[in-house]
Amino acid sequence: MDDRFEVKEKNGMIEGTRIIVDKETGVQYLMAHCTNIGGLTVLVDRDGKPLLDPRYAK
Repeated sequence: MDDRFEVKEKNGMIEGTRIIVDKETGVQYLMAHCTNIGGLTVLVDRDGKPLLDPRYAK
């Protein structure tokens, strides 16, 4: 990853989840992975708005 994204939380090495933050927008993403298969989705609140990390939210 380049300097734009930060891995905020990590669970599991071979399979697990990660929370990734876009440092330019504050938007948080959930990445789920199992060996070489995975997926990525934006985390949202109950109103469907993206969850923002307050350290980077503008």
